[in-house]
Amino acid sequence: MTPGRERGLTALLCAAGSGLALLAAGRTWATVHAGDSITPVAHQLSGRDLGGAPGACALAGLAALAALFATSGRVRAAIGALTAAFGAGVVYASTAAVRDSRVLDAAGERSTLVSLDAHPAIDVNLWWMVSVTGGVVLAVGGLLTLVRGARWPGMSSRYDRASGRRAPAPAAAKAAAATGDAGATGEAGEEAGADASALWKSLDRGEDPTARRSGRP
Repeated sequence: MTPGRERGLTALLCAAGSGLALLAAGRTWATVHAGDSITPVAHQLSGRDLGGAPGACALAGLAALAALFATSGRVRAAIGALTAAFGAGVVYASTAAVRDSRVLDAAGERSTLVSLDAHPAIDVNLWWMVSVTGGVVLAVGGLLTLVRGARWPGMSSRYDRASGRRAPAPAAAKAAAATGDAGATGEAGEEAGADASALWKSLDRGEDPTARRSGRP
């Protein structure tokens, strides 16, 4: 696999991981049932209701993805380390968000009826696992960038190679003059000497050098 293709696949991993985490953040992660309260309620909580950390880390991962193409060398490796940290943050925040204490606190903040129930029932679905999966994929992309990113081409490397293949003719001529190219200087001197010799010979024969070659003045 070429370095450019490897960079592209890693970028797709990072984009997919961030996309999964952002998609899951807007879905319902838990439902709290308060059957012993004055009015039985069932309160649904999305990933954003339980905490904004997973979505924030996913957005930071997308920002790091843009920097992956704009940087190179050690700077790109540092971006890979940050991306891996953002992925780990998504995993940790998603796992912590579905703890019973956190779910009950979030439900109590949104509905006072939930706090009146001594034993509310908590139903957690699998959307938080989708967020965890996105964090893992994002972390893998960051680790690949950290380990392999220094070998990948930069955004302007092909233009640098194209401009370095040939120099403009005036620049080449100036460089030859600066280095004192003996062959080029000798050829120019011989041509100038031949022209001057032909001019003097024509004057000795009485020819007018300003006359046209057709013989008409």
